[in-house]
Amino acid sequence: MKITKVEAIKIRAPSAINAAIADGSQDGLIVRVHTDAGIVGIGEIDSSPSVAKAVIDAPASHKIASGLGVLLQGEDPFAVGRLWQKMYDGTVYFGRRGVVLHAISGIEIALWDIVGKATGKPIHALVGGARRTKVKAYASTLMPETPDEVEKTVIAQRRAGFNAIKLGWGPLGRDAELDVALVAAARRAGGDDFDLMIDVGFGFPSARQAIERVRRMEEHRPFWIEEPFPPDEYGKYAELAANVDTPIAGGEEETTLADFERLVTEGGVEIVQPDVTRAGGIVECLKIATYAKRMGKRCVLHAWSTGIIKAATLHVLAAMEEAEYMEYCVQTTELNQRLVPERFPVVDGYVDILDAPGLGVEMDEAALNEFRVD
Repeated sequence: MKITKVEAIKIRAPSAINAAIADGSQDGLIVRVHTDAGIVGIGEIDSSPSVAKAVIDAPASHKIASGLGVLLQGEDPFAVGRLWQKMYDGTVYFGRRGVVLHAISGIEIALWDIVGKATGKPIHALVGGARRTKVKAYASTLMPETPDEVEKTVIAQRRAGFNAIKLGWGPLGRDAELDVALVAAARRAGGDDFDLMIDVGFGFPSARQAIERVRRMEEHRPFWIEEPFPPDEYGKYAELAANVDTPIAGGEEETTLADFERLVTEGGVEIVQPDVTRAGGIVECLKIATYAKRMGKRCVLHAWSTGIIKAATLHVLAAMEEAEYMEYCVQTTELNQRLVPERFPVVDGYVDILDAPGLGVEMDEAALNEFRVD
């Protein structure tokens, strides 16, 4: 079997995009890797769709500056590890991190989908085997603007079957009193028997102010505080982590194991959050999870956007030695709700691990054609 084409498809919700909010499920980039056997693998890239597409579609420039699609022409899709390294080495001139690794991630997912479809095995069976049949899920959505709206949001997600909820970005970080009021409202609405995650979205201006705010929030028992600062501010992360009881989480912008090693050793975070469509793909996320466990840290994958990332994330969670939670995006955007027919039902707070060949999902072609941006 040989790869004949790598297709990068930009998709966008039919409604107008609100660029002022942190919702990556409004647009996206889908990857389809075609083979001469007629098997097509699918993947997703959670990045800037136009930039990631250019990384795939670009022609070869020289030995270490090539578009990813050109590098894979005529290759054996079963050689996933070798092809990952070929893509990494062939883009060193302009890559090594960031959007190039995002693009490699989406292609790696599609390659595993091909291998799974060809062998009749789910991806988790190809990367070590499933250690569980289901995993706990937390509802993940944006932080509303007011305490009243927070209460309504939390009540709705509790009724939807979630025993854990993350609220992020939105107004967090603007005002200390509002920050605490929003967290208090979430705890009040959800009760004492659920886990409440708070994603600050880089909102805290300094380590000192972050320490003050988190200490005030701790009365309401946040399960973790996520991304209080931009990703490169390791000193602030370390100072906050050393001065509060609540675990500090981060890492959705990081790529490759090397970045997560630095986040742990220099940033002092307790919970690392690789994204399978950004960090380097399925195998790289498993390496990061193994590293986290060895260091006495926790690995909870970041996952946002469509059903493709939900499926890929579930395969990683199935194969991880310890899998605490699945991030379950509950945004009502059409890409999240319609691109993949699979519903991923939440029953008693858990989602079942997929067991069909490959990713275990396919796209709704009518929806894809409606969303695609040519």
